[in-house]
Amino acid sequence: MELVPCAAEDITLTQALECDPIVMKELGGPMPKERIPQIHSKRLKKMAEGSCWWFKVVPKTVSDAVGTVVLWDSEYHGKPINEIGWMILPAFQGRGYASAAVRLVLNKAKAEQRFSPLHAFPGITNAASNAICRKAGFVQFEECDIDYAGRSLRCNHWRIDLRDSADAGDGASFNARPGKNCLPEPRLGSFP
Repeated sequence: MELVPCAAEDITLTQALECDPIVMKELGGPMPKERIPQIHSKRLKKMAEGSCWWFKVVPKTVSDAVGTVVLWDSEYHGKPINEIGWMILPAFQGRGYASAAVRLVLNKAKAEQRFSPLHAFPGITNAASNAICRKAGFVQFEECDIDYAGRSLRCNHWRIDLRDSADAGDGASFNARPGKNCLPEPRLGSFP
């Protein structure tokens, strides 16, 4: 599997993910299509500033991206935190792609000593994402209400301190493509 930095031409992937009712079920429902250009360009700006890592997930057995995984700075109870999230297209869910992508990006963050501790907030009824957190070594803290794009969501709050954890994977490695697709060195900033 390869994690490739998202780019302007990936707007169709953003739309496919964030306008899909299955993908967005746990996030309050699909985003309106007309909001996608703004969402996509805002994330690209944050990447260019180095305040987030936003990757498309490209399995070796599939020619196109099947989803995304992202790490960014966020806020929880008025305090800055680092957060992780992921989305996989419905046709590719249940194949382990999200788990592998999370392991890869956690290993990269640990190796580069970035984004730690890291928090995840999957919906309390999102069994697959909660299982990914558990398998990757996150510790569940609490159930909580969070705001996502103006929507109140009931979530499980998971946390991992990458400085104290073993490798999150099973020998997987990060594989950025050289050249223009490489991310600048990340630094923390805001990411909605």
